[in-house]
Amino acid sequence: MNKKTKLLQANKKADVLIAADLLRASELVAVATETVYGLAADAKNPSAVEKIFIAKDRPSNHPLIVHISSFEKINYWVKDISPLAETIAKNFWPGPITLLLKKAEHISNVVTGGLDTIAIRIPKNTVLLELLDILDTGLAAPSANPHKRISPTTAQHVLDGLNGKIAAVLDDGPCEVGVESTILDLTTETPTILRQGPITQAMIEAVLKTHVINAQNHSLKVAGNMKEHYQPHTKALLMTLEEIKKYLLEPKNSDQKFAIMHYSKFKNSANSQPTNHVFQKMPYNKKAYARIMYRKLHELDAMQVDQILIEEPPKKDIWGDILDRLTKATAKN
Repeated sequence: MNKKTKLLQANKKADVLIAADLLRASELVAVATETVYGLAADAKNPSAVEKIFIAKDRPSNHPLIVHISSFEKINYWVKDISPLAETIAKNFWPGPITLLLKKAEHISNVVTGGLDTIAIRIPKNTVLLELLDILDTGLAAPSANPHKRISPTTAQHVLDGLNGKIAAVLDDGPCEVGVESTILDLTTETPTILRQGPITQAMIEAVLKTHVINAQNHSLKVAGNMKEHYQPHTKALLMTLEEIKKYLLEPKNSDQKFAIMHYSKFKNSANSQPTNHVFQKMPYNKKAYARIMYRKLHELDAMQVDQILIEEPPKKDIWGDILDRLTKATAKN
């Protein structure tokens, strides 16, 4: 596709219906979820789903997450529903947790990357749920950005990366959560977190009343499980605050312009630090940090600095998803 991508407004019923018509016609439409904007295609239409991989330049063996509007519709997609899955759904859906379950036999391998499992969730976004009900289908929707780049949390982020490659963006404002969903594997004997997210290990264990493995390193193919991911174009480094201060003072960096993304207090003395750096103060509250993290990375990436220096998040379990995303965003450096 080389036509300009349509910008639709989620608060206009007519635009929501246009988005539905485009999806029925096998086109791609970026939609807001509570986590990030997703690049949606009808998950029952393999030829439409294949367009996602082309638009994102994403490997076709990398499985997608299917979004549905209600738990009653899960039986179409999944072979069997365990009591654990029912418990998760009751406590966390709609919401930012994805379940990995055995797929129904008729589900296309295009959606699941050739695997016998399917990743599925109910998103917490009113317009998207309305759209799903209008279409009466599931929507395969990975993040609406070029493969391995910073995830989009606004419609403009989507246009910056995919304008002309997809049919439309349904603009519903900034995403509420801002970080991708937790992925929980329920096909194993012990429930296993395959991607950390807003729903933490402690939260899951509290409702399941059983131990949950937090597999921070694994080889299973799920969304987000690549060493290098969520990457800005600008070289980015993840450091402690003390390491950042020392790095800025190294002679080799004297003529460099840096963007520093930090949550701790940072004293910028004119005698010790160049004044042309960009200092981005982040919230210490984890939810507030997550909500703006990708947006700030997009902004810093557009400033044409030489490097982005990111302060390591606090070493607390609740910050695990933030650490995961920032580690992958800086992995190649």
